[in-house]
Amino acid sequence: MRIATRSSALALAQAGTVADAIGGGELIHVSNVDGGVDDKARFVRTVEVALREGRAELGVHSAKDLPGDMPDDLALVGVPAREDPADAFVGAAASLAELPEGARVGTASLRRRSQLLAVRPDLEVVEIRGNVDTRLRKLAEGELEGIVLAAAGLMRLGREGEIAFRFGADEMVPAPGQGSLALQAKAGDAEAASAAAAISDQDALVEFTTERAATAALDASCETPLGVCARHLDGTLAVAGYAGLPDGSEWVRDALRGDPEQPAALGHALAERMLSAGAGEILERAKAEAA
Repeated sequence: MRIATRSSALALAQAGTVADAIGGGELIHVSNVDGGVDDKARFVRTVEVALREGRAELGVHSAKDLPGDMPDDLALVGVPAREDPADAFVGAAASLAELPEGARVGTASLRRRSQLLAVRPDLEVVEIRGNVDTRLRKLAEGELEGIVLAAAGLMRLGREGEIAFRFGADEMVPAPGQGSLALQAKAGDAEAASAAAAISDQDALVEFTTERAATAALDASCETPLGVCARHLDGTLAVAGYAGLPDGSEWVRDALRGDPEQPAALGHALAERMLSAGAGEILERAKAEAA
């Protein structure tokens, strides 16, 4: 089976785990120019183009990059077992509180920026882009006191040892889908759907469903400072949410527990509570600031 993937080290590592799990497959590297778009959505579109053109049967995405609206001709066919969804700090500190006043911390994420500044408004949050190796190199060169990355990405690259500490959800709620992979195929492709279903994990799918439901109800996008993370906990499903302005000056946090058999309902319930507390207005202002 041919598996479409971007060509970054992390994307290849993720697609490689999928290929191994289904018993082997050919990785089809896609180029960013395939989708004809310049924004973050190109990472998803390039894989979707490969599926539509018949160059691959399965597409592998970082679930946090997958938009809420799936094209009618494509389908989400599987979510493998989830890696640790937490955000991780790389640098010389054992906690956020240990960072010196005014420390420079790098991230490309508005969500991470907002939550860092909500807890430590004295920090200088610096925008850094590029792949994981590029970001780690900037830290090694002494430009920053630390960087924040997804723990899952570091683990999939065999670089878990770089992690100084993981953030608890009370400090930083992960992005919806963080730590999960989403498998996509052409709608109606029974063979691809069957292969994906065979390696899917029910707990990961339930958590992803909860997070997507909350994100959709909050009318949020990848470009807004929103965190939503659901986890199975003591026989229940726990979900936490955060919405804030990029500078961390205003925010709404909430958390709920509910029935794992009703993940979408729990996601909607969290979103309704957050909207009642003003999350909608905050996200609208965040969108306007980013425009």
